[in-house]
Amino acid sequence: AILAGAENLTADETLALAAKVWNRAPHKGATAARIRYVYRPGSRENTRLQRLRAELGRGAGPDPDPEPGPGPSSGSGAKRSPGEAVLELQHRQRTLTGVLAALPVPTIAALPGPAAGAGLALALACDLRFAAASAFVTTGYARIGLSGDYGINWLLTRLVGTAKARELMFTADRVDAETCARIGLVNRVFPDESLRSETAAFAARLAAGPREAIALMKRNLDRALTSDFLAALDQEAELLVRAAGTEEHREAVRAFLEKRPPRFRA
Repeated sequence: AILAGAENLTADETLALAAKVWNRAPHKGATAARIRYVYRPGSRENTRLQRLRAELGRGAGPDPDPEPGPGPSSGSGAKRSPGEAVLELQHRQRTLTGVLAALPVPTIAALPGPAAGAGLALALACDLRFAAASAFVTTGYARIGLSGDYGINWLLTRLVGTAKARELMFTADRVDAETCARIGLVNRVFPDESLRSETAAFAARLAAGPREAIALMKRNLDRALTSDFLAALDQEAELLVRAAGTEEHREAVRAFLEKRPPRFRA
């Protein structure tokens, strides 16, 4: 789960993955978020997930309290050519929202306050978005004469459709939480005081589920955005047969026959 927004939210250590994101307006091409990560002690994460902190850290933009790690520096003061600036931004985008969208585990963006610009793109790159009733979003770019980065045009178009995405990008209007839910930009809206607990409970529910099966579901759902129907059918067959051979499936069958909840491995 990723907890994102303007408030300082403490990550829940019972989750497989958690983060704090502080949102601020896009400034001088930098991403609009600072990120921290907390892993559940003793969790058996795969290699890709173990590398997430380093990969995202390289794309997190200028940070007044940076964590050590390799990556291009944007604070040296040296003047860059347009070509160098493009390469650096491409690298940052691929190692932030690019990695986030490709994670094999479900991700949740919790929005307790405003989400703007690249901070909004981070939320859109997650699988699910929950918002506090007082939250709002804005693309923001039109107000500062920029065209958008971190995948916001691609992500927004796929979530709300091309007509609404163009309206939101061209106008940079503020969109309140209830409207976000109505147009499909967020999944659920909670009272401000219960956003954190509701998000943590939902994330814990997913974390307790069949992780291998959910990862395969995510592959199918991602493929559905770009493939034709027959190709999607073929992949569904392949991944279903793979899931049928897992211990998760065997445990689910045993639990059904024994009339008890399944106990999937952490």
